[in-house]
Amino acid sequence: MKKQLKEEAASHCELKSYSMNSGTQVSTTVLGPEQKMPDENASGDHGVSVSLGAINPACSNSSIPQSPGAHTEEPFTTYFDEKIAIPEEKPSCFSFRKLWAFTGPGFLMSIVDPGNIECDLQSGALAGFKLLWVVLFSTIMGLLLQSLAARLGVVTGLHLAEVCHRQYPRIPRILLWLMVELAIIGVDMQEVIGSAIAINLLSVGRIPLWGGVLITIADTLLFLFLDKYGLRKLEAFFGFLITIMALTFGYEYVTVKPSQTQVLQGMFLPSCSGCRTPQIIQAVAIMGAVITPHNIYLHSALVKSRQVDRANKQEVQEANKYFFIDSCIALFVSLIINIFVISVFAEAFFEKTNQQVVAVCKNSSSAHTHLFPDDNSTLTVDIYKGGVVLGCYFGPAALYIWAVGILAAGQSSTMTGTYSGQFVMEGFLNLKWSRFARVSLTRSIAIIPALLIAVFQDVEHLTGMNDFLNVLQSLQLPFALIPILTFTSLRPVMSEFANGLGWRIIGGIVVLVVCSINMYFVVVYVQGLGHVVLYVVAAVVSVVYLSFVFYLGWQCFIALGMSFLDCGHTYHLGLTVQPELYLLNTMDAESLVSR
Repeated sequence: MKKQLKEEAASHCELKSYSMNSGTQVSTTVLGPEQKMPDENASGDHGVSVSLGAINPACSNSSIPQSPGAHTEEPFTTYFDEKIAIPEEKPSCFSFRKLWAFTGPGFLMSIVDPGNIECDLQSGALAGFKLLWVVLFSTIMGLLLQSLAARLGVVTGLHLAEVCHRQYPRIPRILLWLMVELAIIGVDMQEVIGSAIAINLLSVGRIPLWGGVLITIADTLLFLFLDKYGLRKLEAFFGFLITIMALTFGYEYVTVKPSQTQVLQGMFLPSCSGCRTPQIIQAVAIMGAVITPHNIYLHSALVKSRQVDRANKQEVQEANKYFFIDSCIALFVSLIINIFVISVFAEAFFEKTNQQVVAVCKNSSSAHTHLFPDDNSTLTVDIYKGGVVLGCYFGPAALYIWAVGILAAGQSSTMTGTYSGQFVMEGFLNLKWSRFARVSLTRSIAIIPALLIAVFQDVEHLTGMNDFLNVLQSLQLPFALIPILTFTSLRPVMSEFANGLGWRIIGGIVVLVVCSINMYFVVVYVQGLGHVVLYVVAAVVSVVYLSFVFYLGWQCFIALGMSFLDCGHTYHLGLTVQPELYLLNTMDAESLVSR
């Protein structure tokens, strides 16, 4: 009976809008489940005097019409076919059974990918223990963002890309989609590079780098194979890969035995004395490596895999609580892995010279001595050379265990990238692609440049691409951070689950810090270019980039309560208002559900 009443509520929700000028409530037509919404142009794409819409949890299900022009045919399965049931228990503060049911999405979004590993080892070798506090800060900031992403998905029943599609005007949302797709392709390229290097190391060079790149095509088949067995099996596989990473990099940590005092000082005493441009750029790269933008979009979608009655306030609060705990545990494990890698290279290779490394590698009869010039220049490492120097100093076991950890990181990141890509494409463009088509496209784009470099260049150029991609991830961060903070701060969208004053202040500070760091990096990068043509091109791209970040930030600060920035517009935020996100009649629906 209750299920029937819920369906009745969902099919008779009255849409309402509010005039920003008069503050009066205006009722619109009552929609049944099969009625179509007005055309986008008719709904006032740019300049209607209504506020942003909210999704009433009681009415937020598949019967709500999608973006204008969508068909009313059988919905495309963009997600897992079955939802995971939450065990019913007596009300209590905490339940391990419920925590176990909600555990999983946090681990999928907290994956440590090969680009992250390379950024960690370079931070240790370049700055010692000085940047450990940046990793800690980035992890805490990531927890803030991921909790917002999970809350958006639980409360609204839509993931971040879907909300962006419904709220932003056409041009900004297309630009936003392109930026997120660029981040996803970058992560996929890092997975290809990392896996190829790991395969080369494990095969003692018998499999060339280009062969390792081609082998990564099998990732697609592995992903599609696991996907058929359901989400919980996939989550278990991710748990297995994370365990491998923790054990392998933990082994390196125990073997090297870094100074625990320096580790703690680096984490909890923020400073970077003597740091110059390379160290600052490395700090920027850490933020992009730890907080991968596409995973914020992914997490807001993954939480929809749990069976939560959004018409029930208590269930929504409970889901938010357990997803937050899940994120805390997952990001803590990720933090430990990052600390392992940074500390190992800070202890063993900080301020080491190439001459010292060559001498040790010759004594250990390493076949990779030729990788390092025999001079007094400071040692530079990447995920390939990192494994080699570990083998020279601590034995072959350290090299092979390192390679196994890199391979596990690569395999895990390819799956999260694939899911993120699917949700982002379908959310922003309402474009329905099969998972196989989606994986084939992104993997082709990722493999081609990596394969060309592997064939015609050497491993240094291949890993050099990793450095560029890490910084690219950081530059893409505002395109996930700003939208998630914007929409979770809007009471019309989130109802009583909107960000409070404390969250808004913290979120606003995070936005300012991240955007300021990225602006500084853009200026430094442009100034470092020696060629006039490159300088002009980079300057133009930088202006476009900063202008778009400024636009999104402007909208965000209005959402945070700075209404004076609205410049006298009669419409709230200047965002596109879509009918399915108008304020729904909560009282009518809830009365039907509780009848």
